[in-house]
Amino acid sequence: MCGIVGYVGPRPVVELLIPGLARLEYRGYDSAGLAIQQQDSIAVIKQVGRIADLEHALSLSPLPEGHTGIGHTRWATHGAPNTINAHPHRDCTGSVIVAHNGIIENWADLRSELIAGGHEFASDTDTEVVAHMLEDLADLPLAEAVRSVMKRTDGALALVVMRASDPDLLVGARRGSPLVVGKGDGENFLASDIPAFLEHTRRMVVVDEDRVVEITKESIRITDLEGTELPLEERVIEWDLEAAEKGGFSTFMEKEIHEQPRAITDTLRGRIRRDGLVDLSELGLDPERLRIVDKVYVVACGTSFHAAMMAKYAIERWVRLPVEIDIASEFRYRDPVLDSNSLVIAISQSGETIDTMAAARYAKAQGCLLIGVTNVVDSALARESNAVLYTRAGPEIGVAATKTFTTQLVALQLLGLYLAQVRGSRDEGSLVHLAAAVRSLPKLVEEALQASTDIEDISQKFAHTRDVFFLGRSGDFPVAMEGALKLKEIAYLRAEGYAAGEMKHGPIALIEPGVLVVGVATDTHVRAKTISNMQEMKARGATIVMVVERGHEQEAEEVADHVLTVPPGPDLICTVTAVVPLQLLAYHIATAHGLDVDKPRNLAKTVTVE
Repeated sequence: MCGIVGYVGPRPVVELLIPGLARLEYRGYDSAGLAIQQQDSIAVIKQVGRIADLEHALSLSPLPEGHTGIGHTRWATHGAPNTINAHPHRDCTGSVIVAHNGIIENWADLRSELIAGGHEFASDTDTEVVAHMLEDLADLPLAEAVRSVMKRTDGALALVVMRASDPDLLVGARRGSPLVVGKGDGENFLASDIPAFLEHTRRMVVVDEDRVVEITKESIRITDLEGTELPLEERVIEWDLEAAEKGGFSTFMEKEIHEQPRAITDTLRGRIRRDGLVDLSELGLDPERLRIVDKVYVVACGTSFHAAMMAKYAIERWVRLPVEIDIASEFRYRDPVLDSNSLVIAISQSGETIDTMAAARYAKAQGCLLIGVTNVVDSALARESNAVLYTRAGPEIGVAATKTFTTQLVALQLLGLYLAQVRGSRDEGSLVHLAAAVRSLPKLVEEALQASTDIEDISQKFAHTRDVFFLGRSGDFPVAMEGALKLKEIAYLRAEGYAAGEMKHGPIALIEPGVLVVGVATDTHVRAKTISNMQEMKARGATIVMVVERGHEQEAEEVADHVLTVPPGPDLICTVTAVVPLQLLAYHIATAHGLDVDKPRNLAKTVTVE
């Protein structure tokens, strides 16, 4: 999310920053801004909206020419998407300028401390604390001051900083969020991603974790947080510009599938305490209000509805509350029985889905407590809800949801554990155990992604298959439904998801040689039953693919033609890893057909018509 580009050199900086930001538009953003260094001051211009809006503002109020500057495109995480919250941010004096990608977890404590010290804040962002902290360190060399700030901040940080008293110097720092240096001849760049400078140089230096980098037009210096200088490892970029925007992947969808470990890490950041319990104090809800809830409704559309299905299993199992799930477009028309003791959870990646918004407004009008789960800060759903839980997946360019789905699953698991914690429906030890399993998900998803090449090989065998069934039980049922939807969306195949036990009640009549059946059997207490159901499909001539946890291959091999494994984990939580091979299966089957997976026909990323 967000984009940074910085430049030090002989050329007029605006002519480099604007095109550099434009090449980072694929990352998603809602505002943009520039900071240009003058003789003894720094000029800043910011604008909500697109880069074209920033260019228009520049045409009306041109900045003085300069040769050192920072550009930023912001995707809102703290504070509404408006001009005030746009980057870059200043300190009280206007002499320190900061652009930042990521999330500072302890920003509220730092902000309170700074306000007590006399600092005045202009924005609602977490980023602004960095500018004021650097203001208090004005007597230190800029790189040393940045190292000090890095030691005091928690969370994901990619910083680029300018100070009026240090002309022709940019200092960057990185933890979690990416930062790279573009090395030119008599000029250097700092950016969050390669496309920002690829037109001008193919020489780059990656800034590693917990490193601080100083660039001038002639030099690049990298140190650790203790100030020890480290050798530069220069690399040559061999990608073209389009490939660079996709991170070297063939498509945005493939890139976003592989971004899931990082997206889940961002979703978890700051939400599991050191004692192992879940912290969702960000919801701002009185725990007593959650204790009087006597029924939960979860409403969503499409992929988000499959996240809602998992939420039902998790909340009923962990919280012991009855849960109903509804396709949002049907919710208000069935006249559901709601009151002030009802909790309604509305899920929408964009926060703008019209059917979900209508359901949310209906629920709120009935006096329900409304929690929105969305990926977009200050979206319509966020504004409508009593409380909002952001998934922090970052912008998703591919139309078919991948990382936004897995982050929804994780966010809803955290919400389920938090409700159990507040209501005392499970003992603390079991909650800590489950939260630890959730915390391990980025690593487990990374492991699951390593099977991509094997899945691609298997997918070639199904390039001409027309009929596919996805089966699962309990927590594997939503995974099966999502697997079927992905194949429909991007490969245009007839794919149906069913609860495995339902097949014998009618759909089994469609099973014959040539039909592919994908069984998901990662939920331990129903694994044997799912495998038995798959035997029924095998007996009628179907080709069988099974997804099981590592260590259970032998059971699956007795029935399956192909077995895909995922790392083991507790029931329900392992739904996050189980969905990964199905995303990859759909992706590779679609690409075998030569289809454009990023822009599937007839589909839109955000559905705003009922």
